[in-house]
Amino acid sequence: MTSPLPWTLAYLLPAVVGFLLGSIPFGLLLTRAAGLGDIRKVGSGNIGATNVLRTGNRKLAAATLLLDALKGFAPALAFNLMWGPVPAAAAAAGAVLGHMFPPWLGFKGGKGVATKIGIMLGLSWLVGLVTCALWLLFAALFRYSSLASLLSILIGAIASWYFTPWPDALVISVMVPLVWVRHHENIRRLLNGTESKIGQRSTSAA
Repeated sequence: MTSPLPWTLAYLLPAVVGFLLGSIPFGLLLTRAAGLGDIRKVGSGNIGATNVLRTGNRKLAAATLLLDALKGFAPALAFNLMWGPVPAAAAAAGAVLGHMFPPWLGFKGGKGVATKIGIMLGLSWLVGLVTCALWLLFAALFRYSSLASLLSILIGAIASWYFTPWPDALVISVMVPLVWVRHHENIRRLLNGTESKIGQRSTSAA
């Protein structure tokens, strides 16, 4: 599908907007505002909700999870409604990359699961809900947050080829290996049998 918009509007502007929104380090900002210090010095050092949970503040972790998903959901949905699937795909890619590589933090960001699920919900509520349901299912079956994340986004990406326009499906699919690479330590621990289960205290991050 070819967008009738100039390439700067179809690709560049949505990608930049998505990147800037995605690069907001909510986990770091919330923990600092709550007087909990620098989340990068806690547990795994990750800025995502899983590491925020290690501060013992569940409400703060839930807020981080919601905001990290929202910063992917909002630009993907907005550009999808305004200009269609091509600009939406660009915004979605920008949001995930911004979360993973925020320039304000030396390009050392989160692992992208919440933001990726957010873009999936923004591009297709059906694919997003299927991915969320799969995460809950795998988490209940295996008790590994990281494994649930890796499997659910993979199957969600496959489903996207049936329920979304190809530009959106392509971006959703391309983001999968990026998220997997960011989870390389978790994958190693899963293979070694040393990954912590949900509710078990550990320095691993999902």
